[in-house]
Amino acid sequence: MAADSPITRDRIAETERLIRPYIRHTPTVRVDLADFGLPARPIDLKLELLQHSGSFKARGAFTNLLTRTVPPAGVVAASGGNHGAAVAYAAMRLGIPATIFVPNVTSPAKAERIRGYGAELVIAGERYADALAASERFVEQHGGLAIHAFDQPETLLGQGTVGLEIEVDLPAIDTLLVAVGGGGLIGGVAAWFAGRIKIVAVEPEGSPTLYRAFEAGHPVDAETGGIAADSLAPKRVGELMFPFAKSYIDRSVLVADNDIRQAQQALWDTVRIVAEPGGAAAFAALLSGKYAPAPGERVAVLVCGANTTAVRFD
Repeated sequence: MAADSPITRDRIAETERLIRPYIRHTPTVRVDLADFGLPARPIDLKLELLQHSGSFKARGAFTNLLTRTVPPAGVVAASGGNHGAAVAYAAMRLGIPATIFVPNVTSPAKAERIRGYGAELVIAGERYADALAASERFVEQHGGLAIHAFDQPETLLGQGTVGLEIEVDLPAIDTLLVAVGGGGLIGGVAAWFAGRIKIVAVEPEGSPTLYRAFEAGHPVDAETGGIAADSLAPKRVGELMFPFAKSYIDRSVLVADNDIRQAQQALWDTVRIVAEPGGAAAFAALLSGKYAPAPGERVAVLVCGANTTAVRFD
C-alpha cells in the first residue's frame, strides 16, 4: 500500500474513538453449521445489521459529518438505500438538513427509514448510478456537502471500524467473509487487518463489481442486477478501495440469487436474524458451498444489513 494513503490502521482507530458515542459496538454470536444442515463447524456471525439505521453504513456517515465542514444547505447523498438511511439518521442526530437520492429499485423498507429520519427523499432513475448523477447535479445547483457511499476517505475510515471491533471480539479468527457492493466496507476492513487474516469477498452473480475489477486489474463497469440490487449493485467498485482489495483480499466468490434467498431464510429459521439480501450474501457463500473452509479454519461472517420488509408483524 502507498505510504501516503489516508486509510491507515491508526486513522481507523482514531475514527473509532471519534464516532464511538454515536454508534453501537455490535455483538457477535457463535453458531454451528450443523444447525443449517452442513457438516459441524462453529462459525461466528458479526451482527452489524443491529447497527443504527439497520446497517454498517452509520459508521461512515457519522465519520463524514463529524470530520468535514457542513454548509448551511446540509448534506446530500446518493444511495441504494442503506447509505441514505445512515446519512439521514446521522444528520437527524446532529441537527443537519439532509437530501437523499435513491433509485426506484430501493426497497420500501429503506425509503421509509430515510423519510422517518426527516430527510428529503428524491427518487431518481433505475439504478444507483442514476441517483448518484442526480445528486451531483443537485449539489452543483443548490450546494450541500456530498457524502459518497463508498469512494470517500472518511467513509472507508468509518467502515474500517467494523474490522477493529471484530479483532477485539474475535481475535482468533483466520478468515472473514464480507459482502461487496461499492467496496467501502470490505475496503475499510481490509485496511484494518492489512493481511493479518484472510478476507473473502462475496458478491451476487448479477452484480460482480469486485470480481470484474480483479479480472481487469482495475475498477471497471459491471452488471447491476439481482436480488440485492438495492445494496450491492453500483456500476463499479471505488478507486480508493481497490488498492486494499489487490493487496489484502484473497478472492471474490459469486453467489446466485437463490443462494441469497436460502441464506436469508436459514438465518431467520435458525438464528432469528432478519437480514436483507445484501446482508445475507456473505453467509450465502458458506451455506451454498461456494466457499468451503479448510479443516480447522476459523471463520467469521459479517451480516451487514437488515433493512427489509421480508418479515412483518401484523
